[in-house]
Amino acid sequence: CTHYLFIVVVAVNSTLLTINAGDYIFYTDWAWTSYTVFSISQTLMLIVGATYYLTFTGVPGTATYYALIMTVYTWIAKGARFALGYPYDFIVTPVWLPSAMLLDLVYWATKKNKHSLILFGGVLVGMSLPLFNMVNLITVADPLETAFKYPRPTLPPYMTPIEPQVGKFYNSPVALGAGAGAVLACTFAALGCKLNTW
Repeated sequence: CTHYLFIVVVAVNSTLLTINAGDYIFYTDWAWTSYTVFSISQTLMLIVGATYYLTFTGVPGTATYYALIMTVYTWIAKGARFALGYPYDFIVTPVWLPSAMLLDLVYWATKKNKHSLILFGGVLVGMSLPLFNMVNLITVADPLETAFKYPRPTLPPYMTPIEPQVGKFYNSPVALGAGAGAVLACTFAALGCKLNTW
């Protein structure tokens, strides 16, 4: 029971993060900053749940199944938001699947070695998801057009743009997201494995 409850809780939280991750299209001045932060957050939510599920069952393929759960949850949740007038892009959610497939591949190729899963799997997921997320960004509707079509009446103070931030602190949001994601994903992969040893 605890196992399935955990899967549901993590998948739901992943879904909530992903719904919010779509909001970077509204903040045109902060688009890359938001993109990087949300890429990392999605990477970590994917890796901890997928690693937990993978090591719990011991069956390569369950990480991809977990990513599929996240995808379906997000489609449903974004569908509900679409009914409230928000934009909807199906292409936004399946980006977890190829990253989860890499995780499964590492687990299978290393003959279910947990340490290899943490190190190699963590690096692969951390580096690949921001890249897939950028493919996402290219395929969604034009950010400016969407921002004008779906105006946000208010912005929280911490998200209110002061001046354009693009390129001010770093030049590549994919490189920053992949670098930080690769380091942090290993830690969260270890956490996913640890959760099976209570």
